[in-house]
Amino acid sequence: MRIKGFDKHYYLMLLPGYLWLIVFSIVPMFGIVIAFQYFNPGKGVFHSDWAGLEHFRYMFVLKDTRQVFFNTLLIAVLKIIAHLIIPLIFALMLNELRQIVLKRWIQTIVYLPHFLSWVILGGIMLDLFSYNGPVNQLGALLGFSPTLFFAKAELFPWLVVGSDVWKEFGFNTIIYLAALTGINPALYEASGMDGASRWRSLWHITLPGIRTTAVLLTVLSLGNVLNAGFDQIFNLYNPLVYSTGDIIDTWVYRTGLLNLQYELATAVGVLKSLIGFILISISYYLAYRLINYRIF
Repeated sequence: MRIKGFDKHYYLMLLPGYLWLIVFSIVPMFGIVIAFQYFNPGKGVFHSDWAGLEHFRYMFVLKDTRQVFFNTLLIAVLKIIAHLIIPLIFALMLNELRQIVLKRWIQTIVYLPHFLSWVILGGIMLDLFSYNGPVNQLGALLGFSPTLFFAKAELFPWLVVGSDVWKEFGFNTIIYLAALTGINPALYEASGMDGASRWRSLWHITLPGIRTTAVLLTVLSLGNVLNAGFDQIFNLYNPLVYSTGDIIDTWVYRTGLLNLQYELATAVGVLKSLIGFILISISYYLAYRLINYRIF
């Protein structure tokens, strides 16, 4: 097909993005072959001996891999639930404010953490929940003994989910607020004339009006159920919480780069990518069937 003269500029604009995708996402996929080899860095990928599915069989025998898959699923599912409920409730509360200036200030404040990296926010969280940090100092005033929060395996998943909600719920709130603006104000006027209370209007007008957005965000998040957040957990975890906080990405990092077990780490990564591809396909299918959302 012949490209029109003015169309060339659009293709040139897309060129850097395509180059980035090819160099950093497509070319490295060749390394998948390491999962099927007895990889020897001295021999390289082209001369290492083939192992077939040996590393995949060994992966399912290891107790560690089963644990990290469970940890990843647990943390990811908790994040999905929290990112659905908390931003939705906060958006509904913020939407009820009639003071526009105050509403904008609150919206800006809760949105700010979204722009900060986990290196910064991780340091803030570790300081807040440290042994001599503000949380323990407040607990001491209330009669509680100090606690090493990030050293307790049973607390770590909840701290991860809570901190992730703190970082991202402002962004999700804006999405719901945008959906709320699409509701016809005449519906509220009609319900008021019929004597409906604000709770009735919320239940029968507001929630149905943003149902499509809520369903879409939830369904699409299913595709990332195996991405529990490497940046976040890498900056927060320690060996004391590996039993509940170690996820696939952090385990692959330690196994492949620190322990030099390249084949096993690659095999786990390949399995994760395969499952992720299936989940993404299912999530887009559900989005199309439930709310007629499609990307093509």
